[in-house]
Order: sequence, then C-alpha cells, then structure tokens
Amino acid sequence: MDFLREIEGKKSHDPLLSGEDKATAPDRRCRFVPGPVIVGAGPSGLAAAACLKQKGIESLVLERSNCIASLWQLKTYDRLRLHLPKKFCELPLMPFPQDFPNYPSKQQFVDYLKDYAREFDIRPVFNETVARAEYDSGAGYWRVRCTGGGGGGEEREYVSRWLVVATGENAEEVVPEVEGREEFGGSVVHTSRYKTGEVFRGKRVLVVGCGNSGMEVCLDLCNHSASPSLVVKDTVHVLPREMLGRSTFGLSMWLLKWLPIRLVDRFLLILSWLVLGDTARLGLHRPSVGPLQLKNSAGKTPVLDIGTLAKIKSGDIKICPALRKLTRHSAEFINGEKENFDAIILATGYKSNVPSWLKESDMFSEKDGLPRRPFPNGWKGECGLYAVGFTKRGLLGASIDAKRIAEDIEQCWRHEAKYLTAIAQSLSSELRN
Repeated sequence: MDFLREIEGKKSHDPLLSGEDKATAPDRRCRFVPGPVIVGAGPSGLAAAACLKQKGIESLVLERSNCIASLWQLKTYDRLRLHLPKKFCELPLMPFPQDFPNYPSKQQFVDYLKDYAREFDIRPVFNETVARAEYDSGAGYWRVRCTGGGGGGEEREYVSRWLVVATGENAEEVVPEVEGREEFGGSVVHTSRYKTGEVFRGKRVLVVGCGNSGMEVCLDLCNHSASPSLVVKDTVHVLPREMLGRSTFGLSMWLLKWLPIRLVDRFLLILSWLVLGDTARLGLHRPSVGPLQLKNSAGKTPVLDIGTLAKIKSGDIKICPALRKLTRHSAEFINGEKENFDAIILATGYKSNVPSWLKESDMFSEKDGLPRRPFPNGWKGECGLYAVGFTKRGLLGASIDAKRIAEDIEQCWRHEAKYLTAIAQSLSSELRN
C-alpha cells in the first residue's frame, strides 16, 4: 500500500526508526515493523495474528519461550483436558477437527494450535523477551525493546504503529509466602511443574488451592495411589461439568438468553444440589453470590467437577483449612491441627506480568496487570494499544477481542492509506503545475 511506502520513507530518514544512531544505541539493533507487534504466542496472540492476516495485515509475534502456547506445552499436567466443550474454545476462522472429543485433551489442543499457526502462516520470533515497551509520542510509534534474540544476551528494538498485548492473565506463577517453607524437608512445587501423580505414588501430599487445577491434581494423585489433602481457604462453587445431558457452561449460556443471571444462578445451584449434594458438609462452602454473578464481578471461575467430589466423599481426599506454617515434616493449619506430609503442591494460579514491561498506566492497572475497563470494553487503549486474552472469559473471550482488534486496526490501516494517498496526489499535482 502507498502509506506503507510513505512510512518506509520516513523510516529511512529517521534514526529512531532506522537504528542508524549508533551513538545512542551502540549495542541494540532496531527494526521497523509495518504492521502490529503482538507480544505473546499463546492462543490469544495466535488468534489476533490470524484475524489480522485475514484482513491482509501482516503482524510480528514476539514470544519469550521457544514454542507457541508455552503455558500449555510446558506448564500443564498430563491429564489436563479443556474444561469447556470444544465449540466454546475454538479460535476464530478455524474449528476443531470433527473427530476430536467434546473435551479435547491437552495434546489435542496443542496439536490444534500448531495446525492453526500453520494454516495462517504465523511464524513467531521465539526466545524474544520483551523487557520494555513504551509509546514514543514524538515519533508516533511504539518502541518494543527485547532481550534474547537467539542467545548472547543481545538487545533488539522493534518499532510499530500498533502494539497488541497478548501475554494474558496467566503469564507468571503466583507463589505465596508460606512461613517455614525453607525448613520443610519435602518438595514444594507449583502446579506449573506438576506433570503426573506417578512421582508421588505412596506419598502424603498437601495441595494448596481449591480451583479447577487443585481439584484435578488431587484426583490425579488419587489415581496414582497417593494420599492427597486439599487446603480450602475460601468459599468455592463446585458444579457438575454436565447437567441434564448438556455441558453446564452451554446450558448456562442458553438459559441466559431467556432469564436474568440471578435466576440462572439459582437454577444451577438447585441442579448442583440434586446432583452433587450439599458440598458444605464436605467443607466446601459456597459463596453468597451465585456462580455466574461471581464470575462476572470478580472473575472467579466455578469448579467443574469431573470426579474429585466423589473422592472427597469417600475420604480418599481430605479437606483442610487454611495453612498457617510449615515445619520440617509437617503442616500446621489455622485451627491448630498438624499433619505430616511428604510434599506440597501449590495450586495457587497465575497472574499478569504486564506492569513489569509495559510502560503505560492508563489502560492497564499497575496492581493486577489487567485492563482497567471491564469486558467487553477492555480490548482497546490509546495510541494503537490493544489487549487480547484479559477478559476472564477464557478462549471465547480472547476470540471476541481478537476479531475486534483486527477490525479496528483495519479501519486505521485504510484511513491512513487513504490520507497518505491524498497527500501524495496533492504533491504530485503541485509538481506538475
């Protein structure tokens, strides 16, 4: 397009864009990117790149790891499956294969993402860790500084009109401070390093955290003849994965078309009580706010039970109160009880790392690294800044954001092309006259 040639011309005469100012950047290479720079090659970044590609807009995807979807490939346990039916988890423009089960396995999902990248010819630059990204108001571009670049610790800088933040809500592990952790004689690992319960066979294991991961890790430990205990610090909604022959999520989405959210919540809780019984008797007390309302207001996802509750009822999994401290061989809880354990698994989740590298505080909160504006308005900031994968609505939310971002950048792309073409025509006319 004409406006790209205009930008390239500006780049060739601007040392900030061309990287020719060696005095100010002696050990850094600078590259101008005509299209958007996308930080993160997980499902969200891939979705944004594919939607842009469909619009005829090439992007540059930067990834700190050595593969796409590094969270899925490197930091998830072997038995993991998608918690929602595949139709709610597919990325834009490409459905799952028809022969995939309703709840694809971890490996099937990874294979789908690899096929997705090949289908849209998305080729991320791997081993590029973004150290700093900030908007240069003088030049009107985002400057993205990276370290890595294939080794040697060298620095690179990418300059672009648009920056898409796709590092997501799960960029860094949340590892709480636990008194006595250094004294504890057994292993203490985050679920990001947990693969299978086989290595814990015959051991007493304390799992800290009662979300979907904590519940499923407990079930996996049981299946490998370990003796798990589960710390339940807060209230939690536990729902069956399926109700009335349909997925709980799909049923909820269908009901919300006809009923207000509070009635849908009430319906879900009644069905859950009929299917699962009173979870409070097991030490799993429900919040006062319904599961869908709590998800909308606080982003807290209900646990979808796939068999863990039965193990709790049978006594194979013991429920424990909040953890107070660790000693050499045991854990002490807030009720004063102590119990010996061989290992601790922290199912304490993940968090955004955006504030550590994005030098901008209007769109993203410095407190939690999430967009300040709630869904569905958190995808767009100022000066060509976008966010994808921060909706607290999983892959479905990421797909919605990716489509909106591509449409918005396309409009900007067309507008600038039209504007610069008009300038070129005017200059050409003046030269002829």
